[in-house]
Amino acid sequence: MSTSANGNSSLSAVRPTEVAKLDRVVIRFAGDSGDGMQLTGDRFTSEAAAFGNDLSTMPNFPAEIRAPQGTIPGVSSFQVHFADYDILTPGDRPDVLVAMNPAALKANLADVPSGGTIILNTDEFTKRNLVKVGFENDPLDDDTLSAYQVHRVAMSTLTRGALEETGLSKKDAERAKNMFALGLLSWMYHRPTEGTERFLREKFAKKSDIAEANILAFRAGWNYGETTESFATTYEVAPAKLNQGTYRQITGNTALAYGLVAAGQQSGLQILLGTYPITPASDILHELSKHKNYGILTFQAEDEIAGIGAALGASYGGALGVTSTSGPGVALKSEAIGLAVMTELPLVVVDVQRGGPSTGLPTKTEQADLLQAMFGRNGESPVPIVAPLSPADCFDAALEATRIALKYRTPVFLLSDGAIANGSEPWLIPDVETLPDLRVEFATEPNAEDGSGEFWPYVRDPETLARAWAVPGAAGLQHRIGGLEKADKTGHISYDPDNHEKMVRLRQAKIDGIDVPDLVVDDPSGGKARVLALGWGSSYGPIGAACRRVRKEGMPVAQAHLRHLNPFPGNLGDVLRSYDTVVVPEMNLGQLSMLLRAKYLVDVKSYTKVAGLPFKAEELQGVFTEIITSTEAAK
Repeated sequence: MSTSANGNSSLSAVRPTEVAKLDRVVIRFAGDSGDGMQLTGDRFTSEAAAFGNDLSTMPNFPAEIRAPQGTIPGVSSFQVHFADYDILTPGDRPDVLVAMNPAALKANLADVPSGGTIILNTDEFTKRNLVKVGFENDPLDDDTLSAYQVHRVAMSTLTRGALEETGLSKKDAERAKNMFALGLLSWMYHRPTEGTERFLREKFAKKSDIAEANILAFRAGWNYGETTESFATTYEVAPAKLNQGTYRQITGNTALAYGLVAAGQQSGLQILLGTYPITPASDILHELSKHKNYGILTFQAEDEIAGIGAALGASYGGALGVTSTSGPGVALKSEAIGLAVMTELPLVVVDVQRGGPSTGLPTKTEQADLLQAMFGRNGESPVPIVAPLSPADCFDAALEATRIALKYRTPVFLLSDGAIANGSEPWLIPDVETLPDLRVEFATEPNAEDGSGEFWPYVRDPETLARAWAVPGAAGLQHRIGGLEKADKTGHISYDPDNHEKMVRLRQAKIDGIDVPDLVVDDPSGGKARVLALGWGSSYGPIGAACRRVRKEGMPVAQAHLRHLNPFPGNLGDVLRSYDTVVVPEMNLGQLSMLLRAKYLVDVKSYTKVAGLPFKAEELQGVFTEIITSTEAAK
């Protein structure tokens, strides 16, 4: 047995193949929700990250815990885009589709471009499974797949054969067929194998027989690629030339959790996450619960309202309260967010948006909570809004949301979404010395302006308009806060009309005065572009990729992206008015466009999509090209 290219002597190398060098590849693993496609895709992604490729991923799975087996609603997929250069999206269409059954093929075939590669698990193409998803004829026998490069692999049979001597039952052996597929794809693209084998031994440390069975299946897939004549070519994608530093693969939810941990360290405050599990935000709770050694306290409450109540109570007590949820949970938390506005306490509200309304599409992405975050409370109840633009950016966005909450004594919305939360990309691990100083000065002595020796909770910092923050129980700092309107400075309950007017305007002025950086415009044409593509949240990647394509065609287009949605950057109005046309792609029915038109009286062009899936770069490329052409023609 000879040693393979990756140095693993357990994998055979017996047949020379042609090696094609590529700059990028998009692979989609698809199968039944019980076929382990998320694990398969995640492991391939981890090895691509370890190899040094730039990458971006898009998991896609059913909302049902266990949809009917072999049906289209039960299809789960994982798409990974890896390249030797900086990429922005998980890719529009898969160059390679690995379909574990007919349902996976039917659900994903339309996305595969002509000439693309399809690898099929032929064992699942039974008459019963074909009828279940509406195939009148077997697509392996007619011309359904004539436009593609098709590889038929009896993965279930080959996996059972590889595990025959392990003593596992037929059913248990077949469960490892996803590792067979992973081994085959790892061979095709010269991926390292040691990390996956180590991962499997660690994951199944208490079930060594299962660990070894999965490793045998993984090696069998690799060796099948080496020995079969079906695959005459393998492919290489060189490492990307990224900025110098240490990287790790990270999902948006994990990066956001790490950002909150860093915020606790930089502020010196304990972090309390008061939350209730909800898709797609639950992983934030799971991750933060691992970091008690960093002063993180996680509390899984009985419902959404109790979760935010605990978080707000923690802030009242001198900690930093955080609550995480999705759109339906925000609706339940709205009264408590209003209480945080009235009491002027720091609070971070993480909303990982999903399709709505009501229960909606729990596992699909959307950007439709912007207006809810902006206005979804009774009365004049302004709240700052920060939105990360990518999985890795969630770390910095969490720090920024915390900075605003602590400095201005206000609840802050952190608007992520499903595409960001579950997607992954390389993250440049920052130098701790570069992180912001978030330390807070608590009130330590009475501050009454009438010389009474009392503590007045609504005496404000003249620069930020933030009120003084006193820890309950501090001697001489007794004070009253709550949901009823408060008298300016003293905090006494007040029903005075003039006082209410003053306090409403003070709370609004505090939010309006938050220091946010100016909007930066990317325009390689040096100012020749007359069309601006403006986005927020996870639309950053598709918009950026589309702009790259349009520019390659010789058409100038500018791009800008909003991280701060309330308040807007101070120069936003000037930027909008400096272009003939501003187009705003959103995964909603035009919520940001509505806000921009109302505030700046600029007739932006809204391009919307609410399909539960992110924009495709090719889709936006067509939109931008058409708008640029019409703008030029109108001159």
